[in-house]
Amino acid sequence: MRRGVARKVLILLGILFLLGTADASTVKEFILDNGLKILVSEDHKAPIATFQIWYRVGSRDEPGGKSGISHLLEHMMFKGSKNFGPKTFSRLIQKNGGVDNAFTTRDYTMYYETLPSDRIELALELEADRMKNLLLRDEDVRYERNVVMEERRLRYEDDPQSLVYEEVVATAFKVHPYHNPVIGWMSEIASITKEDLFKHYRSYYCSQNAFIVVAGDVKAEKILNMVKKYFSDVPECPERRPLSSQEPQQRGEKRVYVKKEAKLPYVLIAYHVPSFPDPDSAALDVLSSVLSGKSGRLYKKLVRDRKVAIGAFASYNGLQIDPFLFFLGGTATEGTDGTTLEKALLEVVEEIKRKLPEEKEVQKAKNQIEATFIMGQDSIFFQAELIGMFEILGDWRLKERYLQQLNEVTPDDVSRVARKYLTKENRTVGILIPIDRKKSEGTGH
Repeated sequence: MRRGVARKVLILLGILFLLGTADASTVKEFILDNGLKILVSEDHKAPIATFQIWYRVGSRDEPGGKSGISHLLEHMMFKGSKNFGPKTFSRLIQKNGGVDNAFTTRDYTMYYETLPSDRIELALELEADRMKNLLLRDEDVRYERNVVMEERRLRYEDDPQSLVYEEVVATAFKVHPYHNPVIGWMSEIASITKEDLFKHYRSYYCSQNAFIVVAGDVKAEKILNMVKKYFSDVPECPERRPLSSQEPQQRGEKRVYVKKEAKLPYVLIAYHVPSFPDPDSAALDVLSSVLSGKSGRLYKKLVRDRKVAIGAFASYNGLQIDPFLFFLGGTATEGTDGTTLEKALLEVVEEIKRKLPEEKEVQKAKNQIEATFIMGQDSIFFQAELIGMFEILGDWRLKERYLQQLNEVTPDDVSRVARKYLTKENRTVGILIPIDRKKSEGTGH
């Protein structure tokens, strides 16, 4: 599922907190004989623990013609396993005072339970059973496939801004599977069978393709013994070809126009950029922060001063396995068309290319990440999630490099990455053209 800008900010804020609390000395790492990795972060401030199991499979790993299968499989993981029937999983967690959920992204699928620490073993027992013994019943596949198709209809096809986002990303990527939405394309979701799901399940829900993160009021050795008890017989992975797709350099501007029932024009501009740990990723993070928020340049110039937008933003998430996109966007005020708003967005970009931001502006952007996160400092779930996110990128210890790179960002770096990546040749522009619902219905479309 697609995460919003607010979620991305929380992730960045959490990184700084994690770097100060869950360093190499507090995270203990183990590997079972079957290749399953376990990462444990002890935090005894409260009698709570989080169990997370991460699978290295997202929309980037899906077979041709089956986009959305990773997300649909996530739904099926809640439909029962050999020893715990349908509706049993979440009910047991809730009965024991916990919460559970899951999400699928471009790069991974993650399942979690947060429970009183003296009941965390329940999470291991339940997750191990559905990792090994998932039930895939025909009636459940049909039902959940329809649920996902309706979710797609509501969240994308009936939402003008989400539809623009989807079209822009699909246009920006012509080779790499980031082209596909995590939820999948409607016709391809409809084509997914029980056999497709079982093959996907057996290919990716296996020992070397997963890892476990546990954080909270636990003892690492005790958790290791539990994991051995429940996960030692998880099958190893079949041999698979690694993903080889690489997006070629974009050599000219791409444009997308979406006509949809809406009240106001909307503009979304995307630029191909590298992901962490590329040295430029930290400067792109700071650039995003300098531009975003009510104290950022986009809001000041487009919303407050020129009044051409009711909202404007920049967004960059560098925690992706492969290079992704830097976004600029905004919703126009009544009477302002998309072309005018696009021009205004690009003028702000050109200004930061020509003139270095002030040192205090850059420092504020870096400090803001840590300051805003104070309220979330005690979240053991978030501590575990951040460990997992860096492990997905290659090694949970990479978090140390992130902070180092962020601290080294200078005003010159911010302008430099804007000049390097935010170019006409490297951008894809999406413009929402509002159409009147009554007129649309009148034409029969």
